[in-house]
Amino acid sequence: MIGKPHLVLLHGWASHTEIFRPLARALGKNFRVTVMPLPGYGDAPACEPYTLERIAGQLAASFAKSAPKTCHVLGWSLGAQVALMWAKRAPAQIERLALVAATPCFVQRERWPHGVTPALMRQFATQLKRDGGSLLRRFVALQSQGDVQAVRVAHQLRTALFTHELPASAALEAGLEILRATDLRADLASITQPTLVINGEADAVTPCAAGEALSRALPNARFEAIAGAGHAPFLSRTDAFAAMLSRFFDETTAV
Repeated sequence: MIGKPHLVLLHGWASHTEIFRPLARALGKNFRVTVMPLPGYGDAPACEPYTLERIAGQLAASFAKSAPKTCHVLGWSLGAQVALMWAKRAPAQIERLALVAATPCFVQRERWPHGVTPALMRQFATQLKRDGGSLLRRFVALQSQGDVQAVRVAHQLRTALFTHELPASAALEAGLEILRATDLRADLASITQPTLVINGEADAVTPCAAGEALSRALPNARFEAIAGAGHAPFLSRTDAFAAMLSRFFDETTAV
């Protein structure tokens, strides 16, 4: 008998694997779900250097030691950039990608207006060093902004983060630098796995325009927007989100 497909979930910057508990529960009926912490989060050892390439390589090597040869991967926010790099580095491991609140380039650049300003990123880096707790609370508020379930989503984000051991400060600082410096636009043409890009329509962190542009640049992708959702649509629309994923991962034809 064929077992359940394997699905790996990758969280975002300043988050925790616990944030995926509702989604993992909803998907557990159809998938064997593994929530993998980013290096420096929870009990996951840090990596050196703390770069997107090294993180993706470490996750690929860790997965290679497990029983399944292939899996689907869902990455959220920074986790989506890690998933893209993983798919590029080890394409034989990943069958399909779901990229949530994703962008190839978090910061505005030439011919890329779909990001935050460099000045805001500098402000974040300065505040992280001076008062990390205050910045994390600010980021939680930003992630829930615009969501019709903003109060509930913010509560879930805060609970997942602040009721567990906080990420190592070095991992937070290095992760913020990854978000500031990364530009994956030149890599997208080589990432050919069937991909579903999902954005909340009200996302105040990575706007829908970034997800739409990402889906157009990937060779085999499509874009879905979730009405009334912000940066964490899997929290505000968990059942509908899980159903959307299940349909996509169950497809056998190219998207």
